[in-house]
Amino acid sequence: MSTRPALTVDGPRLLRGGREHRIVSAAVHYFRIHPGLWRDRLLRLRTMGCNTVELYIAWNFHQPTPGPARFDGWHDVAAFVREADALGLDVIARPGPYICAEWDLGGLPAWLLADESMRLRTSDPSYLAAVDRWFDQLIPVLAELQASRGGPIVAVQVENEYGSYGNDQAYLDHLKDGLVARGIDCLLFTSDGPDPRMLAGGTLPDVLTTVNFGSRPDEAFATLGTFRPDSPLVCMEFWNGWFDHYGEPHHVRDSADAAEALDGILAAGGSVNIYMGHGGTNFGWWAGANHTGKTLTDPGYMPTITSYDYDAPIGEAGELTEKFHAFREVIGRYVPLPDTELPAQPPRVAPQNLPATRVATLRDSLDLLSAATHRPAPEPMENLGRHQGLVHYRHRLTGPGGPATLTVDGIRDLAQIFLDGCLVAVLERDDPSPTAELVIPEGGAELEILVEPFGRVNYGPHLADRKGLVAGVRLDYQHLFGWDIRVLPLDDLTGLTGAAAVGPATEAVVGPAFHRAVVELPTAADAFVAVPGSDRTLVWLNGFLLGRLRVEKGPQRTLYAPAPLWRPGDNEIVLLDLAGTTEPLSVELRAEPDLGPITSAPRC
Repeated sequence: MSTRPALTVDGPRLLRGGREHRIVSAAVHYFRIHPGLWRDRLLRLRTMGCNTVELYIAWNFHQPTPGPARFDGWHDVAAFVREADALGLDVIARPGPYICAEWDLGGLPAWLLADESMRLRTSDPSYLAAVDRWFDQLIPVLAELQASRGGPIVAVQVENEYGSYGNDQAYLDHLKDGLVARGIDCLLFTSDGPDPRMLAGGTLPDVLTTVNFGSRPDEAFATLGTFRPDSPLVCMEFWNGWFDHYGEPHHVRDSADAAEALDGILAAGGSVNIYMGHGGTNFGWWAGANHTGKTLTDPGYMPTITSYDYDAPIGEAGELTEKFHAFREVIGRYVPLPDTELPAQPPRVAPQNLPATRVATLRDSLDLLSAATHRPAPEPMENLGRHQGLVHYRHRLTGPGGPATLTVDGIRDLAQIFLDGCLVAVLERDDPSPTAELVIPEGGAELEILVEPFGRVNYGPHLADRKGLVAGVRLDYQHLFGWDIRVLPLDDLTGLTGAAAVGPATEAVVGPAFHRAVVELPTAADAFVAVPGSDRTLVWLNGFLLGRLRVEKGPQRTLYAPAPLWRPGDNEIVLLDLAGTTEPLSVELRAEPDLGPITSAPRC
């Protein structure tokens, strides 16, 4: 078996094969990049001067349901690692099981939430059993790619920023021992914020300690030195930009300011992993969320947008930004830069505007999309064995007629209330009074609640963020029992888009509806899709869910549609207009992104 020089620790030095070594790495997430662009993004990273790439591994991406995990196609993490190796990059792997990453539930699979007694990220036996089954499948894949077996993986992380969540040392020991038992023999490390309590809770005595920060490297490294004297200075996450929530401006960070902080890390003799080198995209339903409330039921829910551009040096569509050039200049002071030309900007489509035809209402399509499950009371989707999509609840009100107040507790995260098919209220998770005033006909009425979940909380103490309705529904003082529930994953729309057009919406019939547009392209190229006439929209390209737009909330106004998703000739774009506009819709293809008005990223 061939081997490569190992990455080791010698007091305050990192060594590679016995020689002093400096890690200049950047984060790239394979699950946020179309596989057809993996090599392109890694090449751009290498030309910036990086000698290493760091990647999280998202458990829920590989194992969305219990059972065998997927490691094919987009899920082929080994293929991504081999692409990095082919470009001369070392690899740092961070397998979690929790990764944060502004990714749904921090990378943990939502099916864990079906067991309400399970305590995530602890030594709870039921949680550890699930982690062990996952690691039994994942870790052998990584082990075969380690430097000791001729591969590029030189370091593996134990958990992720655990000190900002808990202090269960038995849990960390279980993970570390499990990595070793399954064949991991390379350098192990932990990463936490440069805070004494975080470091105390998240580190292990015989494992390299690294810190995460965005500015003031001297202060962060001083804290690390106090906690772990005579240890290498490693910033495992240098936050050079930031992510965006709905309702906030797009975050950017001044390139000169970020480059100065990077220079400070390297000038101190430190090693660095730039978070992010290239952010990518939270395609589909995968974006996470934050929560600032004291409890999960308090206001403070902040869902993350589809774009994960992060104001990284390599933009969402592969742009080499001003920050890229500033970082490359700094990196070149400390390590040799590759003698290669900078990659060109990938081609983009010619802008165009296309009408969209309304082809089906969501309400009339329910039977095509999912089967109903009858339950006594509303339940979240996780209890029904599903993890993504919309959730539709139906109950027959039998009267007596007249005015009444409907109270919907535990909305996760936006609910449209319909009475006999007519929209009567839109309620959101943080509404102080989740009520709707109804007038019930004497003969009764059909009550429907369509819940649109956003991302599950990915950071902090409130991870158990179930989706749909997590509490009861009352009419005045009376609980309503007897519900038909459907989870609508919307992963196959072929039965809808082939139907004939249903005509324009009217004021009498307003509700979510599917629209279809056909785009003809001579060649595949990157594009940015806008739907200016709809407030809340899901957008599919050739059957692939690009993500969602919330135009009024912002900031994002276009969705990135990478070239490998397009084909020469006809391409189908499907919209689900969740707001149910009565005006005709159109689809705009643009050559430039629009991530909204900007604000300065926090200097953490």
